[in-house]
Amino acid sequence: MYDYHVHSSFSGDCKYSMEDMVKGALEKNIKILSFTDHVDYDYGNDELDFVFDTEDYFKELKKIKSNYKGQIEVLSGIELGMQPHLVKNINEKINLENFDFIIMSIHTVMGKEMHHGELFADRDLIDTYFLYYDEMLEVLDNFSNFDIVGHINLIDRYVKYMDNNTVKLEEYKELIEKVLKKIIEKDKGIEINTSGIRYGINSFHPTVELLSLYKELGGEIVTIGSDAHSPDNIGFDYDDAVELLRELDFKYITTYKNRKKHFIKIE
Repeated sequence: MYDYHVHSSFSGDCKYSMEDMVKGALEKNIKILSFTDHVDYDYGNDELDFVFDTEDYFKELKKIKSNYKGQIEVLSGIELGMQPHLVKNINEKINLENFDFIIMSIHTVMGKEMHHGELFADRDLIDTYFLYYDEMLEVLDNFSNFDIVGHINLIDRYVKYMDNNTVKLEEYKELIEKVLKKIIEKDKGIEINTSGIRYGINSFHPTVELLSLYKELGGEIVTIGSDAHSPDNIGFDYDDAVELLRELDFKYITTYKNRKKHFIKIE
């Protein structure tokens, strides 16, 4: 089992230490655990602090790697919250080459966060979807220093804030195809983020429909991550995620180390 999306207390929305999370991973027989703590330099009006001290992070990670050597492989990572206006100066803010693995996620659109519903206020739902994927595409057009796109359809989780909360993929399929083609063109990937089930949308991120479209367009690079913010959720629904990849005829699970991809054959 390989969990490539795990948070610790270096993320502003997680209270568990790296050691707490590693102990939880050992109980789940995780082979490789990648800490992908949040770095969002402009998260709107949210009170959470989503920037951590990298010196402290690597100091703690070094201790954890030493203490659990031979039991589990622990990797460094970031979940980098991106917006178009951050692209130009992001590499001045943080040295991404120091990490094993980078997830690029869209958490905030036009400076407005989603998880409290700010982005959806006074907008039609389909217009909001176009804004979300347009910003993702703009980032992809201008930024390449990442490995995979995180929970690509995160917006689906927050449509609960709308009275009319149903949008069909066909309504924005042309745009999402551009996004997926750009990811594939850049030799990047996406993740199966299993947290969608925990958050009540009855689907992984992405949906089966969207994952199938990615495969149809030639996408092959897929990591699996629980997006765990507590030890109990590490490795969540991993076996079901592997089975879904198998059913859709994906041949490999992708892992990363030192920013280089490796492919694990699905038996």
